Amino acid sequence: MKFTLLFLFFSICILNAQQSENLNKIDSIHKYISSIKSSDSLSIAHQHYQIGELYRYALINDSAYYYYQKAKKVFKQFDNRFETSVTLYRLAGMQAYDKDYTGSEVSAFESIALLEDLPQTNEIRKFKAYNYNLLGIIFDELELFEDSIKYYDLALSIKMGLEGDFERSIGATLNNLVKVYRRSGQFQLAKDTYNQIISNKSLVNSHPDIYVLALGNYGKTLYESGDLEQLPGIYLKALKITDSINDSYNSIILHQHLAEYYNDNNLTDSAKYYAYKAKEISKDYANDDLLKSLMLLSKIEEGEKATKFLEQYVTLSDSLQKAERAIRNKFARIRFETQQIEQENIRIARERMWLIIISVILLVAALLLYVIISQRAKNKELEFNRQQQEANEEIYNLMLAQNDKIEEARALEKKRISEELHDGVLGRLFGTRLSLDSLNLNPSVEAIKTRGQYIDELKTIEEDIRKVSHELNTDFVSGSGFVDIIETLVETQTNAYGLEYDLSHDDDIHWDGVSNKYKIHVYRMLQEALHNIYKHAEATKVDVSFKLKNDVICLIIKDDGSGFDVNKAKSGIGLKNMNSRIGEVEGNLHIESEKEKGTTVTIEIPTKIEV
Repeated sequence: MKFTLLFLFFSICILNAQQSENLNKIDSIHKYISSIKSSDSLSIAHQHYQIGELYRYALINDSAYYYYQKAKKVFKQFDNRFETSVTLYRLAGMQAYDKDYTGSEVSAFESIALLEDLPQTNEIRKFKAYNYNLLGIIFDELELFEDSIKYYDLALSIKMGLEGDFERSIGATLNNLVKVYRRSGQFQLAKDTYNQIISNKSLVNSHPDIYVLALGNYGKTLYESGDLEQLPGIYLKALKITDSINDSYNSIILHQHLAEYYNDNNLTDSAKYYAYKAKEISKDYANDDLLKSLMLLSKIEEGEKATKFLEQYVTLSDSLQKAERAIRNKFARIRFETQQIEQENIRIARERMWLIIISVILLVAALLLYVIISQRAKNKELEFNRQQQEANEEIYNLMLAQNDKIEEARALEKKRISEELHDGVLGRLFGTRLSLDSLNLNPSVEAIKTRGQYIDELKTIEEDIRKVSHELNTDFVSGSGFVDIIETLVETQTNAYGLEYDLSHDDDIHWDGVSNKYKIHVYRMLQEALHNIYKHAEATKVDVSFKLKNDVICLIIKDDGSGFDVNKAKSGIGLKNMNSRIGEVEGNLHIESEKEKGTTVTIEIPTKIEV
């Protein structure tokens, strides 16, 4: 892309150098750009705009207009408002140059309307000023001087507030104001505006071409207002500057002004000199200037020469009018063809729109069908999970019920044994003790001593049996059933997996206050963790602990296995199930692992959530 821009810039420099080479260069550039294969319509539009620029520099306006129109069509289609507005500004310039003032006015206003809808950046405001300046030129040519002044003032007010170097552009608009004030007979305003230009020394020194135009318009203002004191000095000063900067085009008007001045002062030779000079220079430039030079010579010369120049003027004027009409017709034809293409594009776009609508409807229908099928599958899955949850609850309740029955059977058995010990054995022992006590009447010292030993021993046995009886009749600690289930799970799993284990639990955890749902999730997550250790860890020992920290139950499962990289590990269905269960209890799951150093799984469950 950079190469293309450099190539185009270099080509533009060549186009300005020599008119005879312009067509060849444009043709080669056109072929080069056409050879670029691109499916991007916007890229092609930018290429058309660049070709239009090249033709504009070569003063081949109809071709420039054609390519600007092609670029505008695509920019407009893609709603690229800034590019569209800039292209419209270029089109308006082409139309004004070829005296299609109505078409130029329409294009300029359309460009401004697009710019108004955009964020008012420095670049946007710059092109608004350019459009207003162009409208000032158009209305000046149409001799609608009040409108011309209004739009020049708008352009000037915007340019004054722009960031960057717009000194020359401001000077050009001020010079245009000098001209329109002069043409509308407001000579004092023309002089004041000229003084505003020359008061800017930087403008005068940096941009002598603008200074030349201002001098020419100021001199013409003096001439038309009858203030001839500074004439022809102003004209000659301006002409000298044009020679120094090789500005032959602007010297045409100065030669015409001098010829007009000298003719009015009956200095015929000088008048003829400058009139013929203007005519010769005009041949290389615009026909309008040549037309003015011919009219001037018809007034200065006499007899047959005057008639000859007048005939040339009429002939050229007729041919120019025909050419202008032809160009305006060509512009109109291009606009008409463009409108036809745009209408065709609208028809195609409408067909595409319907195709897109139908496609979208079918896509939405397919999507809805997919959503319905997916929702049904999801509902089935949720129903399955609900049934599984109910099954888990039922299993756990059965486990608790079985454990309660075992505990009840144990309690009954302990009570029976206690009653047997208390009512049977103790009763018999008590009777024996009384019998021995009655034998204590034997006065033999040895008998008394022996009986006393037996009696003391019987008392000791009695106390021991009574103590055992009371201990057997004491209830188990409430809530110990779930801990027993966990102990059974750990013992069963580790035995099956060939692992050593260490289980510890905090007695401060009140499992009776935790719902069966939460207990089931704890049971299943512990079961899944032990299963994962067996499948993946290659461990020999596992430590399981329950702790209570700030009303949070912490289940910690630590193994001495091979470990893994937590960041790179893929989540299997087991880990996903654990994450799902931890979400159900609004807890946290944290895994720490290091290769060859084992893995620690920490499960945190808040106890305040209920229950």
